Amino acid sequence: MIRRILRWTLRLLMGVVILSLAGVFFYRWIPIPFTPLMVIRSIEAITSPSAQNSKLRYDWASWEEISLQFPIAIIASEDQLFAEHNGFDFEAIEKAIEHNQRSKRQRGASTISQQVAKNVFLWPGRSWIRKGLEVGFTVLIEAFWPKKRILEVYMNIAELGPLVFGAEAAAQYHFGKSAKQLNGGEAALLAAVLPNPIKMNAGKPSGYVLRRKAHIQRQVGFFNGPEYLKVFTNKPVEKTTRKKRKKDS
Repeated sequence: MIRRILRWTLRLLMGVVILSLAGVFFYRWIPIPFTPLMVIRSIEAITSPSAQNSKLRYDWASWEEISLQFPIAIIASEDQLFAEHNGFDFEAIEKAIEHNQRSKRQRGASTISQQVAKNVFLWPGRSWIRKGLEVGFTVLIEAFWPKKRILEVYMNIAELGPLVFGAEAAAQYHFGKSAKQLNGGEAALLAAVLPNPIKMNAGKPSGYVLRRKAHIQRQVGFFNGPEYLKVFTNKPVEKTTRKKRKKDS
């Protein structure tokens, strides 16, 4: 009986590993059909008696169909070392640990790659098991996907409003235009609400969101705007982003 249990456990683990590798491989090229968070949000909306809307807004857009103002705003806001690291910003992790030890307000240090790994392949949560799986998937996508693809996926699966996911749906919902037509200010507003897109509104920004928008736009300026995105195609990465982050403390 013990041998049989061990055998089936081993087969289950092998199946999980094979499915994980297959998912990472195929999502290298094909659009993400949905994420666990999208399913969770949809169920919450359907089952909540106070929900006013249960329609999921999600429309995949390729890199070429999204204004370059949006990816550079995301990098400036979420992960300024994205082009340089291999999935983990260890300096940011160390600072987050020190901050969380002395403050009740917890601070995260997830990179764009980690957020993609978590949102595409896993469920929301803070357990050690989920965090360990997140590390594994982050290593896999960093190994098999180019940085440009990781950023493209993130722009499409990021939550940007109530039941609103991705650049195209967010641009239509908040500004009544396509993601390709986003200007610098609108892109910065979308990036500004990423920490809490349920409470923050890019279309009707609060004073706090407007301050975050202004900060992001200054950071984008330090990166020389969308020109910086050439590091994902044919330019070497300049290791100067940490200094840029400190320019606007």
